[in-house]
Amino acid sequence: MIRWAIFIGVFVLIDFYAYQAVRTTFRSKGVNITYIIISLAVLANFIYQIQTSDRSLGISTKINLAIGLFLTLYIPKILIMVIMFGEDIIRLPQACYKFFTEGNAAEGSYLPSRRMFISQIALGLAAIPFASFLYGMVKGKYNFKVLNYTLHFDDLPEAFDGYKITHISDIHSGSFDNKEKVEYAVDLVNEQESNIILFTGDLVNNTAKEMIPWQDTFKRLKAEDGIFSIFGNHDYGDYVQWNSEEDKKQNLEDLKTIQKGLGFNLLLNESRFIKKKDQRIAIVGVENWGRGFKQKGDLKKAAIHIEKDDFKILLSHDPTHWQERVIDNEYHYHLTLSGHTHGMQFGIEIPGFIKWSPVKWRYKYWAGIYKEKGQYINVNRGLGYLAFPGRVGIWPEITVIELKKGSNSV
Repeated sequence: MIRWAIFIGVFVLIDFYAYQAVRTTFRSKGVNITYIIISLAVLANFIYQIQTSDRSLGISTKINLAIGLFLTLYIPKILIMVIMFGEDIIRLPQACYKFFTEGNAAEGSYLPSRRMFISQIALGLAAIPFASFLYGMVKGKYNFKVLNYTLHFDDLPEAFDGYKITHISDIHSGSFDNKEKVEYAVDLVNEQESNIILFTGDLVNNTAKEMIPWQDTFKRLKAEDGIFSIFGNHDYGDYVQWNSEEDKKQNLEDLKTIQKGLGFNLLLNESRFIKKKDQRIAIVGVENWGRGFKQKGDLKKAAIHIEKDDFKILLSHDPTHWQERVIDNEYHYHLTLSGHTHGMQFGIEIPGFIKWSPVKWRYKYWAGIYKEKGQYINVNRGLGYLAFPGRVGIWPEITVIELKKGSNSV
């Protein structure tokens, strides 16, 4: 109760400042009343959905929508508050000066009126994130991008020179709400005509049954050397209040069955070889291992059937695993594929100029290709979305990586 009281108090303060900008700019009773009604409705719906949600179902689409509307309305309001508070830093000393110099002889309020152009600037700037979040919820979450990379390795087997990998991650099927758009994404993956498709976890948000409506769609994924997958932190059902431990275990078994039905070769701390012309590369898949998350990944167990000089591609959901366990591993994993971060589904990316997201403060390796000690990692931004039902600046990703024999370069 105290937590919610503090939460409501903070957002009442935010609304107070945002309302000042609206009232000063429009000076219309109808606009003011509409603003108050919308603000109260969005805030009340957010609190209601969080408080009444069935924890046994995890994050529902209703909660996703409530979070989306809340962020869309209140992120811009925080920007307004900062600007209006900045004006108050100037207004308050003026009021104090008037009080002490004029006292009771002062006419009107000691506090100077708000300047309309400041309120207009605040609302104008706030319109940018407001429109961006709306776009992210309506269009951005299905604004699929194909990103192409060519990576060179001196020790790549010659038979695999030009080998193409399509890397997808973080499908989060429980969040999808548009079958046509999801089918388009699957078709886009197939259009890349890669030799192999590698999926790095989080097929669902919480439960295996989330994938049932999408099975026929994802069964259409095809690659000549198959589709290999691993589990991500959401696949274990850890964020659901289960009736029993047996139910939780059964859910995981159901998810394994679904992946098999999709044609996915699920790797649970194990490896497989892809062979061409008496040469081979190893596909190694570990269970989830992440800083602050489930750590079931066992690299030693996964590599029991491979040799040090094999060319190795590692599937590991969380990029912190690469950072803390893989880079210095004696087996030298040439390429690691991860996901997990989603790029926070929010940021600014202009290729060749800027790549920024708040998630960089949590993850050193958060999106795209990185190279350390002669090894590469690709952190996929994810195909789906979670919690916030949209994407702003960080678009859903299908990665295509071509392996080339020769000098290392990005």
